[in-house]
Amino acid sequence: MKIAFVGAGSVVFTQGLLADLFAFPELAHARIALHDIAPERLATAEGAARHIAEVRGAKPVITAHLDRRAALADADFVVNIVQVGMNEATRTDFAVPARYGLRQTIGDTLGVGGIFRALRTFPVLKGIAEDMAELCPDAHLLNYTNPMAMNVLYLSRIAPALRVTGLCHSVYWTVHDLARLLDVPFEEVSYLAAGINHQSWLLRFERAGQNLYPLLDEAIARDPGLLRRVRVDMYRRLGHYPTETSEHSAEYVPWYLPHAGEIERLRLPVGAYLDIIEENTASYERTRAALAKGTPLPVEGTLEYAPQIIHSALTGTPREVYGNVPNRGLIDNLPPDSVVEVPCHADALGVHPTRVGSLPPQCAALNRTYASVTDLVVRAATDGDPRHIRHAAMTDPATAAALPVEGIWDLCDELVRAHGELLQPELRAVLGH
Repeated sequence: MKIAFVGAGSVVFTQGLLADLFAFPELAHARIALHDIAPERLATAEGAARHIAEVRGAKPVITAHLDRRAALADADFVVNIVQVGMNEATRTDFAVPARYGLRQTIGDTLGVGGIFRALRTFPVLKGIAEDMAELCPDAHLLNYTNPMAMNVLYLSRIAPALRVTGLCHSVYWTVHDLARLLDVPFEEVSYLAAGINHQSWLLRFERAGQNLYPLLDEAIARDPGLLRRVRVDMYRRLGHYPTETSEHSAEYVPWYLPHAGEIERLRLPVGAYLDIIEENTASYERTRAALAKGTPLPVEGTLEYAPQIIHSALTGTPREVYGNVPNRGLIDNLPPDSVVEVPCHADALGVHPTRVGSLPPQCAALNRTYASVTDLVVRAATDGDPRHIRHAAMTDPATAAALPVEGIWDLCDELVRAHGELLQPELRAVLGH
């Protein structure tokens, strides 16, 4: 089996995925093709991969490629972890909106940060899809790159024959952390979540047939500090717990970030992702230095879904994972042409989404706004229409709550100028009002 990593220079994430892969004896001899456009990062990823294989006792065939096509040739699985523009582009996504008074915490899913991250990523996704159609048409693309829903929707529209599943750990870790909060063994918890990535909802949360939500209510009543979390606030008002962190969740609704009092009440760290990218850079530098010195690196698994899906494909071992896929009859009260996050069955034949039915109406209402923003961003790229960038920002809840419409258009113009050649040519137009 050949597994290609696109964006392998995202070394910390690559390390975790490889540690999981090499923990399976059946994958100990896999072919691992690493691709990145940054030579130093690619070399670091290759060195880390060889070290992890040695520690795990695996003997894979590891190759490193600056040429993406060489990495993709004859691949069985392609794992996408690219970040187009890297830290400089992310800083721009925060600095420019901040001058307009627009607050962001993570900026990688919705809002102007998510919109422009998607628009930078789409040209690379198009190239990957075209290369895969030629070089590995039967391969399965496992996408980790955010904004998840926008990226998977774009791929589904430009390359409908491509087998693609978007993967995110938010559902798993939400339930894991809630079980720990309630002092319930995670292995004994049954759960069902569905919605749109980073805004899915915990629809069922049980232990031995017992609803665990009343225990969560008791925990909140005992600890008033929990009330100072966005997710708890949303849960108490909407009746279902959202499956992403408070920092993420605050960006997808109009109720929190535009208001200074809510930022204080809910302890929201504006600009938090800027600290995260600095720590990621520091982790990369530590890895590079350790490899140069020949000092041991920690080898830690991540419990991510991609290695589990790949192992199931090879061995037929059945598993349930959460995947982001086109909504083809999976959630009734979300748009049929949107991308949704639902439980999926993984086995030797691939990844099979599970029909959920209808979401609670209050949850679906929020998801539909999210889906509308996602649709407009993708249409901007597929139609080559720069107006849809502005329409998406106008529709985005947190952006619309913070800025007048002229400010939204001015902000989009400035971000278009700032990102320049990373955008497809049709979208580089500055429109004014």
